[in-house]
Amino acid sequence: MIFAAGLGTRLAPLTNDKPKALVEFQGKPMIENVIEKLVKAGFKRIIVNVHHFADKVCDFLRSKNFGAEILISDERDFLLDTGGGLLKARPLLENAPHTLLYNVDVFSTIDVKDLYDYHVKHNALATLAVKQRETFRKFVFTNFDELCGWVNTKTGEEIVARSYAEDYAYQIPFCGISVVNSKIFPLITETGKFSIKDLYLRLAQDNTIIPYRCYNNVLWADLGTVEKINAISEILAHNRYLLNVEH
Repeated sequence: MIFAAGLGTRLAPLTNDKPKALVEFQGKPMIENVIEKLVKAGFKRIIVNVHHFADKVCDFLRSKNFGAEILISDERDFLLDTGGGLLKARPLLENAPHTLLYNVDVFSTIDVKDLYDYHVKHNALATLAVKQRETFRKFVFTNFDELCGWVNTKTGEEIVARSYAEDYAYQIPFCGISVVNSKIFPLITETGKFSIKDLYLRLAQDNTIIPYRCYNNVLWADLGTVEKINAISEILAHNRYLLNVEH
């Protein structure tokens, strides 16, 4: 599932007349890049949630043959955030044993097939792609690789999902890419609009949610602002070989 329903306000003025999913990066709309990555990895059925300029996203998806079945989870009436978006798409997802979740405004050379296989092998409720990078917001995992909390190191805000000793835990940022077991759906008690971060933290109290560590040479970038798009585009323009590195 590709989360593509957001308003993309940080990308204005590029999103004044189009959704962020159709903002171009590396010569293609963001969503096209993500779909091609997923199809290349072997995914044959892709769900896309829509809200902002939903018709434009739907028209674009119908205009091409991506080599996979693409279905729409319609959030035109109400924007539900990532957690609410996952719950809304439940009828389209729950019959699959596992689902990869990918934010449309994330660029990464992560090997999503390896992430998926790692999740299945470890039989977790959810597996979160994580990577050390500069950010204040981080998930906290025990040294046994179980999600136990979240912190904002700038504001001091902290969410504790389960008790842990600081000496036996580490902090690491989430990459906006994860895999969930279909067993997650009966456990969702939230309704309306809610984030998948908050869902993961609540469920971590009684369920195993694990990290998937991206190697240092895996590229990752948030494409949520014009400045960030320009910055990663500049890096790739001078280091084209980096696009072919997947670990």
